[in-house]
This record gives sequence, C-alpha cells and structure tokens, in this order.
Amino acid sequence: MRIKIKRMREGAKLPTYAHEGDVGMDLFAVEETIIPAKERAIIWNGFALEFPTGFAAIVKDKSSTARAGLHVLGGVYDAGYRGEYNTQLVNLSDEAITIEKGQKVSQLIIMPVEIPELEEVSELSETSRGEGRFGSTGKN
Repeated sequence: MRIKIKRMREGAKLPTYAHEGDVGMDLFAVEETIIPAKERAIIWNGFALEFPTGFAAIVKDKSSTARAGLHVLGGVYDAGYRGEYNTQLVNLSDEAITIEKGQKVSQLIIMPVEIPELEEVSELSETSRGEGRFGSTGKN
C-alpha cells in the first residue's frame, strides 16, 4: 500500500517507522508547546495524508509520552480528511510538561476498517452478557 503525504509546514518531520515491522509511525511536534498540569493541548504534526476509503489513520500514545503522564485524546482520521494532522494531548501529571520541536509525541497506525450499513431493528439477539456493563465479569 502506498499513501500520499504532503508536508504542511516547512521543517516538519514526516512520520517514520522506528524499526522494520513496526505498526505505528512516530509523529513529531512542529513547535515547542508547554502543557500545564491537568491541561490539554493540540500538538501540530505538519503533514496531511491521502489514503483509500476503507482505511483509517489512528493516533495513539507512545509508551515514552504515556510514562511522562501524557495521553492522546481522540485521534481518528477518516480517508476523506485532507487537513493537517495533530495530536491532542492531556497532561495527567502534577507538573507542566514541555514538548520540544521535533519531539516524538504519538504514533499513527493505518488500519483497514469495515464501513457497515446500519439496520434499525426493534430487538437484538440475546447473549450471555446481555446489558452487563462495568464489572459484569466479576472481580476474579
């Protein structure tokens, strides 16, 4: 599969795979951003993609940023989107975190997706779980 990529900002580092066989491409910050404790920020990544319908681009946490207390919010890009990609981060730590220009901030996974047709019905089939929510499997 080949995906078209357009650099949206001069000097932006384009996504890269760190190792052969990796699933996630590293995404990089295009500018320095300070994220105060318990706050969130949009980190611009400086590129746009074009890929076929039937796929999605999913932005996920990197283990290094998660260990620092940063977590990705949102992060699903549809095939029709042509704007600049960004990473929305929330700082769950008790201290401000500085994102440096060029720093790895998240990873991008391109995945095939099914685009189903919805059929409204009055009843759904029974299952062993039924309407069980959190804790429906017990503690052990």
